[in-house]
Amino acid sequence: MIKNKILLITGGTGSFGNAILQRFLNTDHFSEIRIFSRDEKKQDDMRNLLKHPKLKFYIGDVRDFDSVEPATRGVDFIFHAAALKQVPSCEFFPMQAVKTNVEGTHNVIKAAGQNNVQKVICLSTDKAAYPINAMGISKAMMEKVAIAASRNLPNTTVCLTRYGNVMASRGSVIPLFVNQIKNNKPLTITDPNMTRFLMSLNDAVDLVLFAFEHGNSGDLFVNKAPASSIEDLAQALQELAGTNLPVNVIGTRHGEKLYETLCTREEMLKAEDMGDFYRVPADNRDLNYALYFSEGASKITDIEDYHSHNTTQLDVAGVKQLISKLGYVKKELLGQEIDEFLV
Repeated sequence: MIKNKILLITGGTGSFGNAILQRFLNTDHFSEIRIFSRDEKKQDDMRNLLKHPKLKFYIGDVRDFDSVEPATRGVDFIFHAAALKQVPSCEFFPMQAVKTNVEGTHNVIKAAGQNNVQKVICLSTDKAAYPINAMGISKAMMEKVAIAASRNLPNTTVCLTRYGNVMASRGSVIPLFVNQIKNNKPLTITDPNMTRFLMSLNDAVDLVLFAFEHGNSGDLFVNKAPASSIEDLAQALQELAGTNLPVNVIGTRHGEKLYETLCTREEMLKAEDMGDFYRVPADNRDLNYALYFSEGASKITDIEDYHSHNTTQLDVAGVKQLISKLGYVKKELLGQEIDEFLV
């Protein structure tokens, strides 16, 4: 299915793009992989590090259709990972989140349809479910834009994936805790009872590839991930490092949730259990608004969201076992030599 095909990754110099390259660069899958991003320094670093003939680099911004469209010419598949992801920055600059996450996605899908790209997989976040912050709201709108577009593209399939925080990704809590441990400083915790899904970049890649293989237009895919409290995560890192530093509870930051939701109860009502994943088909009702009011769903009150409080909960030992496999933790906390791409 993917031999002799061309793949485009938007935001391709980020964590997800690097994970995809680790998976496919030295295989016979994909004859060409295009990296599209606005950061020429990261592209130059990646180019010089990997020196791989399969890689092609495109400077551009998803906000700019005229830079996106040429990059999609001749492309078979797109993994759309470009986004503004950090909650505080989006909270202070919400229109920037709109321009990148919403309008940028519209540009990518528009270009894909114009150039007959076979399939587009758009990456979303758990913060898009019941959003309370600008980043989540912009991602929720991104999902709506993608699903709406999927109804009107006869030659291009548009699917979505939604997943939680990727462990040790840029801006996440693990690098913060590791830095505090290495500098012998107290660990700062917002709320000890706050829970988060725990998934690796490989899990994110597996989810996207599952959607790539099984997705129909408008489908949303979610992977079933374990979770832990922030307190247990901090304790697990301390035990791995052999430290016993004090912990300061600093309070919840603006726009943060106590727990993260991957599937709303409305989505769980129609979700299909596919083993390690949920598939949520698109709502394909038309503009006959009577359907929204005359046909209800009595079961919805009996269904619970799928969130980080009610998924499988890992204790400290379980978290240690999981995070000790991370390349970042091996290198930065345990001092091990690892073979890795740029992070």
